[in-house]
Amino acid sequence: MLDTIEEIRSLNDLRTFIHHTLCEKENLLEDQFEITEMQLFRRGRDCGLRFSLNGPRSVRLEAIWAADQNMIYFYDTRGDRYMKLRLRHRLLPEVAEAVAA
Repeated sequence: MLDTIEEIRSLNDLRTFIHHTLCEKENLLEDQFEITEMQLFRRGRDCGLRFSLNGPRSVRLEAIWAADQNMIYFYDTRGDRYMKLRLRHRLLPEVAEAVAA
């Protein structure tokens, strides 16, 4: 488990951090609810990832990682943004390739 955003150095670190943060928002058990992700495109180019977590009772939480801004935007069950974080480190080059794949 990553304790701070300073520790995010790879796409897997990003996934782990987002999963933990979304589950923490609604007090969900991480091992019972998984996140899904979808690639985002702008003008035909990769620009980030969208993470979704579907919980019980129609709970749906989301996070968007905007790669060009190196920001993570978190959205609650009503679709309102409740947190915005800037990553301290750019993700490693192989991450950009994984996002492009």
